[in-house]
Amino acid sequence: MKAAPCFSAFAAGLLFGCSGGDDGRLPGYVEGEFVYVSAPIAGKLQTLHVRRGASVAQGAALFEIEAVASTAQRDAAQARFAQAQATYQDARKGQRPTELDALQAQYQQAVVAQKLAEVEFTRQQKLFNDALGSSQQDVDRARATRDQSSEQVATLAAQLKTARLGARSDQVTAAQANVNALQASLDQAEWELGQTRQAAPAAGVVFDTLYRAGEWVEAGHPIVALLPPANVKVRTYVAETMLSALHVGDAAHVRVDGGTQDLNGTVSYISPRMEFTPPVIYSGAMRSKLVALVEVTLTPEVAATLHPGQPVDVSFRSQG
Repeated sequence: MKAAPCFSAFAAGLLFGCSGGDDGRLPGYVEGEFVYVSAPIAGKLQTLHVRRGASVAQGAALFEIEAVASTAQRDAAQARFAQAQATYQDARKGQRPTELDALQAQYQQAVVAQKLAEVEFTRQQKLFNDALGSSQQDVDRARATRDQSSEQVATLAAQLKTARLGARSDQVTAAQANVNALQASLDQAEWELGQTRQAAPAAGVVFDTLYRAGEWVEAGHPIVALLPPANVKVRTYVAETMLSALHVGDAAHVRVDGGTQDLNGTVSYISPRMEFTPPVIYSGAMRSKLVALVEVTLTPEVAATLHPGQPVDVSFRSQG
């Protein structure tokens, strides 16, 4: 969206073919700065909700770009994000309950086997010491069995503890980073889908519609030109000799052709640059004078009754 003036400098110059009247009024014209509403993505214009000359409220729907591709991209981004979330949550958990139960059962069996091996080693050792028929080989074999059983218990205990922990910290961190990246991709896809539908950024009049439904629109090309009342102002050119008595904030009075009453406004801008009267003006009285652009703003209610390019007369009253 961007704003641009609608009245050419050449046309402005034509308004000043004569000097101000004896009543101190200066010729001027109405200027409109349009807001051009566009979509940041290319696509076919599916629906145009407004027509030229219609008044729209702020937030009113203006147009919609075909959203098939944007919707598909959003859906794909949602699926990737959901998958990443599931992977992250899985990385934080241990193994599945059935796997943990199996490991627990193996551990319990190893503990029982260790106890039996310890009992057998003690029995063989006693028999050997009492010379009741047990040999040194039987004692060594019982000792080895006991030691193996102890190692098996320690191994299964470590596996069971690891199974309850979940993935390693760096794997969890990587899964979290992937979730964040896909969240950003989903946000972008949601934003692009939202941009296929544009609403009025401010209340105003639809000055023009630049495309018809069914036409292809390039990204960033204006589709609707809006004119909010706040963007309507009056411009005039003031002679150098008058500038010292004129200040921003001074009261101004605007008279339209056929009007019987002045419209009250306020000086909102005085150009810091002086310029010669445009050469298209052939009045000898005006041609030799230096002038400066002055802009006058009016209330939105009054501005809404004016039309860009409309000639007016302007007079000023300084605040002192």
